[in-house]
Amino acid sequence: MRKPRPPRPARAAEAQHAPQGLPDREALLEFIRQAGETDKAAIARAFGLKGADRRALRELLKDLEDTGALGRRGRKGVAEAGALPPVGVADVTDRDADGELYVRLTKAGEDTPLVRLAPDRREVAAGAPGLGDRLLVRFEKLETGEFEARIIKRLGQSAHRVLGVVRKSRRETRVEPVDRKSKESLLLTPLEAEDLRDGDLVLAQVGGDVDRRHGPKRGRVLEVVGREDDPRAASLIAIHTLGIPTGFSEAAEAEAAAAKPPTLAGRKDLRDLPLLTIDPPDARDHDDAVYAAPDEDPRNAGGWIVWVAIADVAAYVRPGSALDREAREKGNSVYFPDRVEPMLPEALSAGLCSLREGEPRACMAVRMVFGKDGRKRSHRFERGLMRSAAKLSYEQAQAAIDGFPDDKTGPLLETVLKPLWAAYAVMKQGRDARSPIEIDSPERRVRIGADGRIASITPRQTLEANKLIEEYMIQANVAAAETLEQRHSPLVYRVHDTPSDEKVQALTDFLATLGIPWNKGQAPRTDRFNQLLHQTREGPHAEIVNEVVLRTQMQAIYSPDNIGHFGLNLDRYAHFTSPIRRYADLIVHRGLIRALGLGNDGLSDEDIARLKDTAERITAAERRAMAAERAATDRYIAAFMEDRVGADFEGRITGVTRFGLFVRLSETGADGLVPVSSLGSDYFVHDEAAHALVGERTGVRWRLGRMVEVRLREATPITGGLVFEMLSDPEPADPNAPRTPFAGRSRGLRGGPARGGPKGGPRGGGAGRAKLLRPGGPRKKGKRR
Repeated sequence: MRKPRPPRPARAAEAQHAPQGLPDREALLEFIRQAGETDKAAIARAFGLKGADRRALRELLKDLEDTGALGRRGRKGVAEAGALPPVGVADVTDRDADGELYVRLTKAGEDTPLVRLAPDRREVAAGAPGLGDRLLVRFEKLETGEFEARIIKRLGQSAHRVLGVVRKSRRETRVEPVDRKSKESLLLTPLEAEDLRDGDLVLAQVGGDVDRRHGPKRGRVLEVVGREDDPRAASLIAIHTLGIPTGFSEAAEAEAAAAKPPTLAGRKDLRDLPLLTIDPPDARDHDDAVYAAPDEDPRNAGGWIVWVAIADVAAYVRPGSALDREAREKGNSVYFPDRVEPMLPEALSAGLCSLREGEPRACMAVRMVFGKDGRKRSHRFERGLMRSAAKLSYEQAQAAIDGFPDDKTGPLLETVLKPLWAAYAVMKQGRDARSPIEIDSPERRVRIGADGRIASITPRQTLEANKLIEEYMIQANVAAAETLEQRHSPLVYRVHDTPSDEKVQALTDFLATLGIPWNKGQAPRTDRFNQLLHQTREGPHAEIVNEVVLRTQMQAIYSPDNIGHFGLNLDRYAHFTSPIRRYADLIVHRGLIRALGLGNDGLSDEDIARLKDTAERITAAERRAMAAERAATDRYIAAFMEDRVGADFEGRITGVTRFGLFVRLSETGADGLVPVSSLGSDYFVHDEAAHALVGERTGVRWRLGRMVEVRLREATPITGGLVFEMLSDPEPADPNAPRTPFAGRSRGLRGGPARGGPKGGPRGGGAGRAKLLRPGGPRKKGKRR
């Protein structure tokens, strides 16, 4: 027997009204207000209207619309003017002075209000939205009576605002969007295009004849932001498309300029400690310094004292100040190959807050005591004044330890560098016992030449010096979280959840295709993942197992509620070590100042009240930064590869979808698409469990992780897309595999001669390969989790 359908919202409102004849204006408006959104038929049923009364209702509704009391919803629906549905499609149309984004319903008139967009707190997000994005949102009423919108799903960039490239021809001028997902181009009038040049990067919006049904919509240029042939175009496009806040207000710049050098007042004098900064060679800001010495306490024989000193940004960025408001909105610094969009003005980020060699600097320092077994025995925090003994690069420090000191590291080798490494050797014992997950996640280093163009793309090298700094920072972060918990102080944790059952099931299914057993019934543990990685490390499946284990992990986020950090296998963890470039760390610094009574510039009551909102905002800002950095790098690499169209490359299949294969090139790490249309004449089926495309007729297959040879067919710098043609032959059919689709397989597309695939192609293997464990922005300091 069929179950009765639940009543629609309008019917629920109707049930409250017995038939009573034609309502007056107030009664009708009250009914529509309660229904939220309804239509004439529903109103007629609710009031029992027939015949002439229905015609009178139509006139009354029209009169209410004409006077502005009602707004039209779709072809037949009506709602109170300015009313919002529970769920709707909306465009991001505005940003206020504080960087807050506002949305308006896509098919709504000017009477519909702008609504503030709340931060996206979903566990996985493809970057925060920006102006012009189209979203599916849920409208929620706050206690203040105002509404806010929460993202359900991103639907791509709308044509309301488009970042695009001007394309001029003899007949017309168009704005072609740089967003690969956007299909909308805008046609400019001759007057609008008069002062534009072909190749201009512009921000445009729909204007003029927006209701034409055929051909492109009319557009209006809002701003010329650059040139497509400008070497910096890649970062400019990423900044504008993802809504990265840029620059600082006059008030914030004035506050930064007014900052004074630190004094000893209220601080411990740490200037005699030979603290070192160890960073990438091109680092502009230095927010952490380290020092280690043997513990002279006989009760801790073989133990070590480790100091980690961090820039005291809280001394300069006070709660409620312009600097604070703008740093919170930015969330983190964003690093591109050619530029940095800092969280703080340069006067602070590269000046008074940067731990420059030989200059006194305010710091928050933690003194940690480790036993010879590598376990931390105690720690304490100090607010101090330090002076960096030397500024070293990872390569410099490592070379000195490896027996090749230079003029700078030579005098420091025995007294400072060797003790740092000896302490790390002890700390590593504790790390190994903890068994954090050991996923190898290689990155590309894009080096920009003096002319602003790419000089080289190389794998980013990880030295023991990187690992040393990473472990020192992790232990300082743990100490901060422990101290704040012990003092019952609210804080923003860095949390990383256990892999979901669905992700573990997908891993189990894939490993079965390689003949590798995995008991999905056992709880996911980092040591189990590490055992799998070690087991396969020397075999032919090492890279692909590493890739799939990475995809099995959840994304780390910020939260005031602690669930631990799965990847690091830690019960409590917070970010403390990078306050110049991460707002999360600044909040932790303020928490320590307040909890330990280290000054009057600690965590404010307002900070505490909005801690949950802050955590959501900085998580969204982190996603936004990651998406912008990845998009800019993709565009730079596409520009670098443009001159090599037609060349052949070796690569590895890093993604399998129903529409093609993603291949990462061994030489540069560039990602691109091999469209399924270039794989042959068979129909291909996507076997999701095996991560493979399988020929429906022939049974040949293309599997994740396989090394292949490809030819570059298309490179589109403006979108960052690379399209390859497959040169390798597929693997032969598996005689034990079914030849027809089954559950878990999705029908692919028919192959055929290479046709170049979609213009620009979707992002390469990086799509679906999120930076799962890392903080926002490119990592300045090793693999900080």
